[in-house]
Amino acid sequence: MSGDPSCGCRDTRPAPGLTGAPTAVSPLAGPVVGIIGAGAAGTLTAMHLLRALGRRGARASIVLIDPAPATGRGVAYSTEDDRHLLNVPAAGMSAFPDEPDHLLDWARAHHDADTGPGEFLPRRVYGTYLADTLRRELAAASTVDLHRVTAHAVDLQERHRSHWIQLCTGGTVVAGSVVLATGNNAPGTGWAPPALLASPRFVVDPWSPGALPALAAADGDVLLVGTGLTMVDVALSAARPGRMLYAVSRHGRLPTVHAAHPQPGVEPTDLPDELDLDGASLREAVLAHVRRTVRETGDWRPAIDGLRAHTGRLWSALCDDCRADFLRQDASGWDVHRHRMPRRTAAAVSQMRAAGALQVATGEVVAVDDDGSALVVHLSDGTTRRVGYVVNCTGPLADVELAGDPLLTALLDHGRAVPGPVRMGLATDRDGRVRAADHSVGSLWTLGTPRRGELWESTAIPEIRAQAATIAEALVGALAVPGRRRPRDLMGLSLSTSAAAAAAYNDGLGRVLRVQSGADDAFRRAAELDPGFALAHAALALLGHEGGAGGDVSAYLAAAQGAVRARGDDRERSLVDVITRRVQDCRGGGATALVHHIEAYPRDALAVSAAVPTIAFSGVTDVQQEAWALVEGLAPAYGDDWWYAGLLAFVRQDQGRYDEAAALAGSALRIDAASGHAVHAQTHVYYETGQHVAGLQWLSPWIATSGRGASHRAHFSWHAALHELSLGDLDALHRRYDGELAPPHVTGVRALVDSASLLWRCRMTGSWTEDLPLPAVLELVGVELLERPSTPFTAMHAALALAAAGDVAGLSRLRAHAAATANPVMTDVVVSLCDALVAVVEARWCEAVRVLRLLGPWLVQLGGSAAQREIVEDTLLHALIGARRCDEARALLEARLDRRPSPLDRQRLRRVPV
Repeated sequence: MSGDPSCGCRDTRPAPGLTGAPTAVSPLAGPVVGIIGAGAAGTLTAMHLLRALGRRGARASIVLIDPAPATGRGVAYSTEDDRHLLNVPAAGMSAFPDEPDHLLDWARAHHDADTGPGEFLPRRVYGTYLADTLRRELAAASTVDLHRVTAHAVDLQERHRSHWIQLCTGGTVVAGSVVLATGNNAPGTGWAPPALLASPRFVVDPWSPGALPALAAADGDVLLVGTGLTMVDVALSAARPGRMLYAVSRHGRLPTVHAAHPQPGVEPTDLPDELDLDGASLREAVLAHVRRTVRETGDWRPAIDGLRAHTGRLWSALCDDCRADFLRQDASGWDVHRHRMPRRTAAAVSQMRAAGALQVATGEVVAVDDDGSALVVHLSDGTTRRVGYVVNCTGPLADVELAGDPLLTALLDHGRAVPGPVRMGLATDRDGRVRAADHSVGSLWTLGTPRRGELWESTAIPEIRAQAATIAEALVGALAVPGRRRPRDLMGLSLSTSAAAAAAYNDGLGRVLRVQSGADDAFRRAAELDPGFALAHAALALLGHEGGAGGDVSAYLAAAQGAVRARGDDRERSLVDVITRRVQDCRGGGATALVHHIEAYPRDALAVSAAVPTIAFSGVTDVQQEAWALVEGLAPAYGDDWWYAGLLAFVRQDQGRYDEAAALAGSALRIDAASGHAVHAQTHVYYETGQHVAGLQWLSPWIATSGRGASHRAHFSWHAALHELSLGDLDALHRRYDGELAPPHVTGVRALVDSASLLWRCRMTGSWTEDLPLPAVLELVGVELLERPSTPFTAMHAALALAAAGDVAGLSRLRAHAAATANPVMTDVVVSLCDALVAVVEARWCEAVRVLRLLGPWLVQLGGSAAQREIVEDTLLHALIGARRCDEARALLEARLDRRPSPLDRQRLRRVPV
C-alpha cells in the first residue's frame, strides 16, 4: 500500500468483494472516526481532530475517505492553473482560527518569502498548504492513526451502534462517528436544452479532471453560461489569441473587485430583532447599513464584510418563504458583492473585455442546434452564438435531492437525513450534527456546503475551519481514551521525544527533504526542547559535517551517542551509529553501514538523503549506476511520495529519460512548489534538452519566489546562468553573477562548485574577456577546501578554481594531496586532471589535449551531474583550439550540438578557424 503523497497518511485501497465485511484498514487503534471527503472541509476536520485528540491524550483512528488521489484539494484547490487565485487574502485563510499567521508563515517558507497578508495566493498553493499542514499535524500526533481510503462512499448504515460506510468497491469501513465533508454538489444542468445535454461539446463540469486543459487545447469559440467566479477562472484558462469567449447569465453581472487598500469591516448597529424578522425589513436594514458605511468610509465593502458575523443568525431567523424570496431576488446581488475578484484577476478580465476577446451579456440559453462541427446557441435576447463548446459555469446545484450524489441520496432515502431549509444541504443542529427524519441527532456530523441551508454563509474557509474545530472538540469529548504513544517523523517512524520536540524535528526534516535553509535551526530547537533527543543532535552533526552548518560537530555526536544510550529504539541507535561513522571516517568507511541501515529502515528519509548523491549530500557512492540502483530500489517503500518522486526524477534525467523525469518532477511540484530535488531535476531536463529559453523562463521566477528559501539557492542560480551563457546573453549572465553568485551571496563549497566553476567556464568559452573576479571567491572558499578537499567531486572543482586563478603552485599542492589519499578516483582521475590543468595554464596545449582525452571516460567517477562535468569538455575544446587541432574541435562541438541545441555552441563552431 502506498502513502498519499499529499498528506503522508497511510493509503488503504479497499479490496473488491467485501460486501458486508469491513475493509482492510486494520489495525485501528481505539475509536474510529470516518471522514467522508478529503477536500478542504475533510482535511480541516482531520487537522482539528488530530490537535484535539492530542491535547486530551486520546487514542483513536481517523479514516479519510475520498476517491481523489490527492488530499486537501477537492474541487476548489485541485486546479493547476496559477491564474486561479484565492478570492480571500492570505491573512484570512489560516487553517487555525487562533493562529491567524499560520498560512502566512507557511507561504513565506514554502512559496514566496515576500508573501504579504493581503496577497491572493494561487488556489493550487493553498491545496498544498492544507495537505502539508495535515501531514505535520499527523507527525506531531502521539496517539492517533490516520488512514486514507481512495474510494467513493455510496451508502451509510447504522448497525450495532456503529456506522457502516459502504464503498463503491464493495468494501466497508466501520466507524463509531462519521463526518460528512462532501463539499459542493455537481453543477446543475436543469437550464440546458436536451440537444445541449446530448452534445459532446457541452462541458458539464469545468472542474472535472482534465476538462480545462482539454478546453484550452480545443478549437472554436466558447460560450460560458454563468458570470460568477467559476466563469472568470474558466475564461482565464480558455482564452487564447483568435478565440472569442461569450459569457451570459440571467443578471449579466461579474463579481466585484477587492479594494486596493482594504478597510476593516463595519458591523451593523440596528439590524431588526431576529424574533420579528421578514425579508423586506431585513433588506431595508441591510441597505441602510451599506449607505451609512459608504458615507463614513467611502466604500461599500466594509459594510458587506461587517455583516459576515451576523449572516448565520439573520438567515436562521427568516421563515422558509422569506429565504426562498431572498434566493429569487437578492442572492445573485449578494454573491456579486460578497465573493469578489482579486485585483490581478479583475485586471486580466478587463484586458480581455477591452480587447474584445470576452463579451458579457444578460441572457439565457433557450435552444441549441448541434450541426456536428459546432453548436448554434439561441439566447433569450434573440441573438445566436456559433461556438465550439458550451461550458456550464452556473455553479453547484443547491437542491440536495437533485444533486445525484449516491451517498446523500441513500441517507435521505433511509431517513437518516432530511433536506435543510429551502432544500439546500442537510438539516443539522447548532453543532453540525445531522438531523434524521424523526428529528433525532446522533454521531453523524457535517460541515461546509451541506450546512448552507441552515447557515447560508458556510462555504468559505473562515466558516469551515470554525465548524471543523467545533466538531473536533465535540468528537474528542466522546472519544477520549487515555493512551500514550510516541510521536512520529514525516515518514511515520517513531521518535523518542516529546510532541513539541518532534514537531521541531519534523520542521527540520521537511527542510532537508525540500533542500531548504533553516533545517539546522529547527534541529537546534528540537534539541533545546528535549536535550535527551538523540536524533536532533545526530541531525545537527550530519548537517555540520556535510553542509557546513554551524556548531561543534564532535559535541553534537557525543550528545547523540549519550542520548540514544539512555533513550532510543533500534532504528535511532542504528542511525546515530551510521552518522558517527560517516563523520569520523571521511574516506567513506561508513557507507556500508548506511546502506545496511536503509535496507532495514527504508523510510528513514534522513538516512536516504545522506546516502543519495544530490545537490545537498555527497552520497555513499561515486558510481552512477550504484546511485541509480539505490534510489530505484526504494520505490516499494515510498510509492508516489512527492519527495521520492523528486529523487527519482533526478535519476531519470541522469539516465537520459527526460520525459519520465519531467513527469516525476511535475508530480512532486504540484504537491510542493518548494521541492528542491524536483526543481533540480526539471532544471537539468531543460538544460540537457536545449530548452534554454523555456528553462530560464521557468527557473528565474522560482528562484525569486519559492527558491528564496532554498539552502543551495546559488546552485539554482548557477543553472540559470548556464541557460544565459548558452543563449549568449552575456549581460544577463553578468547581472546574475553579480546579484546571486558573487560574494557575499554565496558561502563555503557553493562558492567553489558554482561561482568559481562558472567563471572558469566563461573563460573557456570566451564569454568573459576581462579579468575574472576570482580573488573574493577564493578567499571565501579558503585554502583547506582548495588544496585538501575530501571528495573527488570537490577536488575537481578546486582544480578548476586554481586553474582559473592561474595558480600552478596550488594545483601542485592539490595534486600531492590527491595522490596521498587511499581513494583511487583521487589518485587516478583527480591527479591527472591537475596535470592537464597545469598544462592549460602554461599553454602546453598538446599535453593538455592528450591528458584530457584520456580522462574523458573516467570523468563520471568524479560524481556530480553531466552539466557539471561538461566543464572539462569545455576545457578540452579550448585546448584543442590552442593546439590548432581545429577539425577535432569542430567534431566535438558538432557532436554536442547534435545532443543539445545551444546558440553559444553554434557561435563557437563558426569561430573555429578553418
